[in-house]
Formats: sequence, structure tokens, C-alpha cells
Amino acid sequence: MYFAALLARTEDGWEASDTELDDVETLSDLAELAREASPEDDTVLVLIEQEDAWFGVVRIDGEDDPRIYVSDAAAASRSSYGEILLTAELLGRDPDTDEPDLDALDLDGTEDGESDSDPDTDSDDEDTIAPADAVPHGPVGDPVILDDLGVGEKELRALDADDALSAIAEALGASEVLETVR
Repeated sequence: MYFAALLARTEDGWEASDTELDDVETLSDLAELAREASPEDDTVLVLIEQEDAWFGVVRIDGEDDPRIYVSDAAAASRSSYGEILLTAELLGRDPDTDEPDLDALDLDGTEDGESDSDPDTDSDDEDTIAPADAVPHGPVGDPVILDDLGVGEKELRALDADDALSAIAEALGASEVLETVR
């Protein structure tokens, strides 16, 4: 189950709105949706969670590029909403490269299901390299995304996916407004 909300900072405090992400296909779409929530170019946070799996925070400050934090990239990569947040840049990939690098593929004749490993060797070989397109387990993005709002890097990384959005909202002083849209 997913939950997504927008928190827009205004002169009167934080305003929350439930948001529907069905029409959002890209990070640009998400940023535009967030900007529409704040006509004054104030800070807008998009909070997304998949129950007990991962959470993400997208911060939009006026016309600046979105800043993103995802608590578990591997879990988010298996989610359509997570894929929106996991841009090539966020994952440290070249955004201009859509095709796999054929020179980097290990085409040694074992791609038909044969194994080139010796069953007598330890499978935890230290020389094993993760594929270039592997998504890392654990957090990715800007860990200081909420630093100036009272949630430091250490606190953000320590949050569990099941209560992260509530903890963030509480630190911002926005727990009541978030609960009204939950």
C-alpha cells in the first residue's frame, strides 16, 4: 500500500494535501505537481511511502531542481512510484546512456545457463562486482535534504519505513496536517 502527500510551507505554517500519483510518470511531472501546490514558490515536500518497505522525500524549492532522498533504492526500484524517484543521476549513472555497454558485459559462453564457477570455491568471492545497472540496497540521494528543517542526516537515515513520514512531519511541526490527509 502506498501513501503520498504534499506538504507546502506557507506563511501560516505547513499545509498538507493528499496527492494522486497515477498521472505522474516522471520526476518533472512530480515537480510540476508540487510547484502547483505552492503558488508563492515556497518549499514543498513530496512524501511517499510504501508500507514497511521504503520511503522517499522530494523537496522542491521554487524553480530549483528537485532534491531527492530514498530510504532503500532496491526496494523502491520494484515500485512504479519508486522508479520515478530513482533517476539515473541519483543512482550515479550517465543519464545519456540508455543502452547497456556491450563491452562491459561478460559474454564468456556461460550466458545460456552454464556456470563458469567452480562449485568447490567459496561463492562469497571478494572480486565479485555488481552489475553496472544494479540498484544499491540502502539509502540514495541527498541525506541533508531536511537538515535546515530540523531533520538531520543521522536522524533521516535512522528512520524506519513504517513510521518515517510521521516522524518527519512531527519534526517539521506538521504532524496534525499530515494526519488530516492520511
